[in-house]
Amino acid sequence: MTHQPKQAAGFMVISMLVIGLIDNYIAVIARDVSLWQFQFMRTCMGLPLLMLVAYFGFGTLRPIRLWAVLLRNGFVALGMVFYFGSLAFMPIAQALAGLFTAPIFVLLISIFVFGEKVGALRIFAVLFGFVGIIVVLGPSETGLSWLNFVPLFGGLFYAMGSVATRKICVDESTIVMLAGIFGIQGVFGLFMLCMLAIIAPEAPAGSDGFLLRGFVWPEALTWWLVVVQAVGSLIGVGFLIRAYQSAEPSFVAVFEYSIFIFGPLFAYLLFGQTITLNQLVGVVMIAAAGSLIALRSQN
Repeated sequence: MTHQPKQAAGFMVISMLVIGLIDNYIAVIARDVSLWQFQFMRTCMGLPLLMLVAYFGFGTLRPIRLWAVLLRNGFVALGMVFYFGSLAFMPIAQALAGLFTAPIFVLLISIFVFGEKVGALRIFAVLFGFVGIIVVLGPSETGLSWLNFVPLFGGLFYAMGSVATRKICVDESTIVMLAGIFGIQGVFGLFMLCMLAIIAPEAPAGSDGFLLRGFVWPEALTWWLVVVQAVGSLIGVGFLIRAYQSAEPSFVAVFEYSIFIFGPLFAYLLFGQTITLNQLVGVVMIAAAGSLIALRSQN
């Protein structure tokens, strides 16, 4: 495909705008249902839409290598568990900062697993990014807890999925990849709902019960928000994939950090959620490190 940088930048900015908007509503969904029920409901809504898209000839649901699709999307699904889970307990800027450490982890995996040679500039970017992680994730006036590191695991598993995409899933269709991630998230959700039904833990009310709440009948608002999440995710990820298909990945990746504008902006406009100076500084450091790694990786 020809290199179309303006088109790619536009696609990526639209993708991040959509995702930055819909992910803010995870905190609202968390007050009513669990993470596991949310993922299962979203899968039940998203997969039929993908089947419809495939039926009209816009892609195929037949994978080239099923094991590769399952492995890659298993990593990404785990990453999304940590990311979505953190959205119920912390500001979206912090959760996004943890998820977007993925380029740093991709570089570390490339070095230590695949023996890639890197220069001093990218090594500096990794160190600079990790300082940004410390600044944005903690400690704060409330102290340091394991919750501060939840989105960081999201970035780690998302990075593993990114590496797997390059190594073993480069020829898979967009529809297959989307169906894989939705399907595995649905299986994760159903399995955890079954386990919670057996264990029957005491789930706190509201967002505090996001990880421990079993199956409940959602309120009408929750149904609509999950529909918005399912449709919005397909649109957002679809534009993201088109962006990476339209120009060099190292160029496109920089525009992915526009999520740090849209996510906190919608959080402020919708819920009055503000970002602290520490979080802002840390986000800028992580975005700068990821952008530098992306641009230098082209060489």
